[in-house]
Amino acid sequence: MKRLRPFAGLFPIFYRELLVIRTRMPKQLFSWLVSPLLYFTAFTCAMGDAEVAGRPYGEFLLPGLAAMVSMTQSWAIAADINIARFYWRTMDEFMACPLSASGYAAGEVLAGMFRAACACALVLAVGRLAGIGGNLLAPGLWAALMLNAFFFASLACATALNVRGHADQAMLANFVIAPMGFLGGTFFPLDRLPAWAGDILRLLPLPHAARAMRDASAGLPVSLPGLAGLAAGGVLAFLWAVASVRKVREQ
Repeated sequence: MKRLRPFAGLFPIFYRELLVIRTRMPKQLFSWLVSPLLYFTAFTCAMGDAEVAGRPYGEFLLPGLAAMVSMTQSWAIAADINIARFYWRTMDEFMACPLSASGYAAGEVLAGMFRAACACALVLAVGRLAGIGGNLLAPGLWAALMLNAFFFASLACATALNVRGHADQAMLANFVIAPMGFLGGTFFPLDRLPAWAGDILRLLPLPHAARAMRDASAGLPVSLPGLAGLAAGGVLAFLWAVASVRKVREQ
């Protein structure tokens, strides 16, 4: 077989996912908004006029909520890959096409990042309409958001190609993604937790993304080590995804 250049086939895979998103767009808009709006309404009503680090709670919540949405929406590509493998059986067709492992993985990851960016833009726009302050267009905020989406989209691609079925993928979402969303510094500062719990949670990527997004929104310097850690984690997860594609092709 002729050796393929790196990232060969990236655009067709990405374009296919864009077409799928376009056909689902009316439903996608509602699904992107429902859960964040529920969380936003519940927590802002519960906290009232509370402040966190001298700023209104809403300004603490909104960037954290956007960080959580970037995680969940980029992770959502795992379900589509799972269905392609076990239900539609289209994965075999993909593997027979002249596309490289890095091209397939990059196409899927970019699709996950695109979904995350669209969903987060919608959530941030609703927060602005609700009167939440802060610079929601800060470059540091969007850099952290996209690095977070890159990490979780890459992780989703890798895990979806290694699980044995839908149940295993759902278990990962229930036992990893959902707890991280609530305990990753999204709704409350990690300082409120016991010291040992906070130290463990700071090893995860989401708290660093949420903190960077809050700092950027507030006009504060963004932690470069935090962004570097997100980037390094994303690269490692992407390399795992590429290796997983090669493994599936060889089976």
